[in-house]
Amino acid sequence: MSDPLYSAIHAWAEEDRPREKMLLKGKQALSDAELLAILLGAGTVGENAVDLARRILHSVDHNLHELGKRSLADLQRFRGIGEAKAITIAAALELGRRRQLSDLKQRPRINSSRDAHQAIAGLLYDLQHEQFWLLLLNKANEVMAREQLSSGGISGTVVDVKMVFKLALDARASGIIAVHNHPSGNLQPSQADIELTRRLRKAGEILDVALLDHLIISERGYYSFADEGAI
Repeated sequence: MSDPLYSAIHAWAEEDRPREKMLLKGKQALSDAELLAILLGAGTVGENAVDLARRILHSVDHNLHELGKRSLADLQRFRGIGEAKAITIAAALELGRRRQLSDLKQRPRINSSRDAHQAIAGLLYDLQHEQFWLLLLNKANEVMAREQLSSGGISGTVVDVKMVFKLALDARASGIIAVHNHPSGNLQPSQADIELTRRLRKAGEILDVALLDHLIISERGYYSFADEGAI
């Protein structure tokens, strides 16, 4: 006797088949295009939802970070994407970004620049302007908090060293890791980045709050002042 669920699923329209795959194999089995197709719900005349999703992903070289940067107007330029579908896509990508902002239920321990990058990079990938963040660490090098200090323009953001250490002292942090992004993708530190790192290190020495690293993050990877021996 055939499974009624299996029989019913095979009666679905072609554009609904990613849902079948999720039901039968789980969400991890779906490609990016199939997950996006579920959000779209349906395609257009002559193009099912999966093909439409593939076309959208192809436009950003299958880079979900790039897709996250697209505005509602950008998304609506695709044939078959109206306001409602554009909002659905943008909302799903924003939820994924905010997932990174969830409270740290387990404090990750930072033993390397790679650990620090993994603890915060997801918050900065989609931005088209610079932001400056701090990782506040306890004596065991565990992340107690992630704090955004400033937000600026495409080429820079203002950082007040006094505010950096006010946050650190208020949290009773033993160490800090400074983090900012370069929307241009260039990972080389500017002269302003080098000077800021020097000032943070000197202030940290006076206040007994160690500057452990300063990361510059882009979609191409990251630059670590500590790894480069620049702290």
